[in-house]
Amino acid sequence: MADALVIVESPAKAKTIGKYLGSKYIVKASMGHIRDLPKSQMGVEEENGFSPKYITIRGKGSILKELKDASKKVKKVYLAADPDREGEAIAWHLAHALDLDDTQECRVVFNEITKQAVKDAFKTPRKINMDLVNAQQARRILDRLVGYKISPLLWKKVKKGLSAGRVQSVAVKIIMDRENEISAFVPTEYWSITAKLAIRDTAFEAKFHKLNGEKKELAREEDVQEVLAAIKGQTFKVSEVKEKERQRHPSAPFTTSSLQQEAARKLGFRAAKTMSVAQQLYEGVELGKEGTVGLITYMRTDSTRLSTTAQDEAKELILTKYGEKYVPETPRQYSKKAAGAQDAHEAIRPTSAHREPELIKEFMSRDQFRLYKLIWDRFISSQMSSAQLDTLSVDIAAGTAIFRAVGSKIAFPGFMKVYVEGNDDGTTDEEKFLPPLTSGDKLSKQEIEPKQHFTQPPPRYTEARLVKTMEELGIGRPSTYAPTLETIQKRGYVAIEEKKFMPTELGELIIEQMEQFFPEILDVEFTAHMEGDLDHVEEGAEDWVKVLSDFYKSFKVRLDFAEEEMKEIEIEDEVSDEVCEKCGKPMVYKLGRFGKFLACSGFPDCRNTKPIVKDIGVTCPKCHEGKVVERRSKKGRVFYGCDQYPGCDFVSWDRPSSKPCPACGSWMIEKRNKQGAKLQCTSCDHTEEILDNEEIAE
Repeated sequence: MADALVIVESPAKAKTIGKYLGSKYIVKASMGHIRDLPKSQMGVEEENGFSPKYITIRGKGSILKELKDASKKVKKVYLAADPDREGEAIAWHLAHALDLDDTQECRVVFNEITKQAVKDAFKTPRKINMDLVNAQQARRILDRLVGYKISPLLWKKVKKGLSAGRVQSVAVKIIMDRENEISAFVPTEYWSITAKLAIRDTAFEAKFHKLNGEKKELAREEDVQEVLAAIKGQTFKVSEVKEKERQRHPSAPFTTSSLQQEAARKLGFRAAKTMSVAQQLYEGVELGKEGTVGLITYMRTDSTRLSTTAQDEAKELILTKYGEKYVPETPRQYSKKAAGAQDAHEAIRPTSAHREPELIKEFMSRDQFRLYKLIWDRFISSQMSSAQLDTLSVDIAAGTAIFRAVGSKIAFPGFMKVYVEGNDDGTTDEEKFLPPLTSGDKLSKQEIEPKQHFTQPPPRYTEARLVKTMEELGIGRPSTYAPTLETIQKRGYVAIEEKKFMPTELGELIIEQMEQFFPEILDVEFTAHMEGDLDHVEEGAEDWVKVLSDFYKSFKVRLDFAEEEMKEIEIEDEVSDEVCEKCGKPMVYKLGRFGKFLACSGFPDCRNTKPIVKDIGVTCPKCHEGKVVERRSKKGRVFYGCDQYPGCDFVSWDRPSSKPCPACGSWMIEKRNKQGAKLQCTSCDHTEEILDNEEIAE
């Protein structure tokens, strides 16, 4: 008979831990929370100290019965949910549901699921931390008060099915504010002048820098003509060469936020997918003879701290694999930077530096491998030497004008040998070589290229950029970023176009009403302050009921005012030119999480919907009769198909070109990457660059 029952959240975690603990322990999964506030009612007694009314979650009755039965057959029950607020709350709810004494040392936590970490954790069980539990309860009740008080008001005044949320509404407001900035943006003209020069048959480029000894802005074409006049007939000669050495330091190991950002940039993962795959790596992967092993530390953290053991392992691997020059004199430490960052857990890192991604690739899915490699590379590089870069700045005189050429080369790669952090604009740091140049060198002029430019509006938010902004503003916490982004899309408040967020008409309408009647909910500083209060509850420095009470006093006043003053708004659907082929009524435009689609105006009697297709002006390469149209998959991904479907089943993820292959006559597709665009034949090896004046799919 087993001595103890261990309860975790998931079967995968139960399987991994069960192998480490042996036959004296029964390990079972609660499948997440087993109790929560009821969906059918508020479930919070505002007049009675915000007392929550918890019920067993529908469908969890059989799981709870199984856990109760198992708990009666053992001497001890351990609650081993995840090491954060949510995990502590799950443990507390389990203790209540199973009639356990929550003052006893029944709580077991570990930051990584490895044999040693798990065994060490069971040597030092602790009591349930009520400060953590109360912080989770306060957040849950706050969100319930906002959601269940404002949402019915929006149903009544605007449209049924709408909802408001404490963090989600702020996220939509951030996206809408950016859209307003873009709409209000007035482009400003500016120019550049590039000189294409050469020495000893080696060509390079230099940019205009100064005129008559002073920096000159090229704001108009007249400014450009002034420079061109000054250099007309002049010899280009090197006037000054400056060489500098600079260091580049590695990025800190991953937090939840930085992992979501980098996985979006480098792997194209949505935030929710990143967290799902990271959960799998944390809970355990079967590694052949080694058995099931947790491959990374806990993935919900905003700390960049690393344990001494992890740093020692990294140093050992770097010495063996790359050599002594790649190890810094002292182990690198990284400080917290994000607003309200907590330091309870380590950064996200591999549980063992020696489990190199390529060595265990065969045991992982493609997504698991790619994310694990990203985490491993970032961790190892964070403990490596700085890179040494040599930069060369060359001033070139042409009459009274100065042009400047800048080059760089990596003298010592350091951490860059393993990993370089991505950025939101998709550019990469590349070496820019200049030929050997010395003061007095005369250069041959190949071409002078003036070019007109216009300033660009601020970019729309990608998931990565929005997560970064929320973190910097102190909005939400590591566990809330991904679900917040999912919620605002599911509600139809934002749509994603080309991987960027745009507010929908519905989202704008909701925010307008919220701004008028509940400005505090949308105020970034107010929301960040609330997050700080929740952190203080977790630290035992603030009473959770007082936090709720202080919030509710002003919120109730706002609520009563909105009930009286908010006007009813009727949202009229935009009618299209298309007619429903099922009932003959006109189709109207609707907005879903992936943009607009067509729906029958006869809803709910007729539920016909269809996507909006865009003719790209290309004849179908398969049937040669239909037109190729742009469509969207159920997950929102753009693809191309024949408008004669199902009569013709042509489909392509890449945009077909109207230009046939000059080599074999087959159809070609457009391929785009950070370096540019090209046409590629689908039958032979022919490729060709797409020139700037050729039409490219936006």
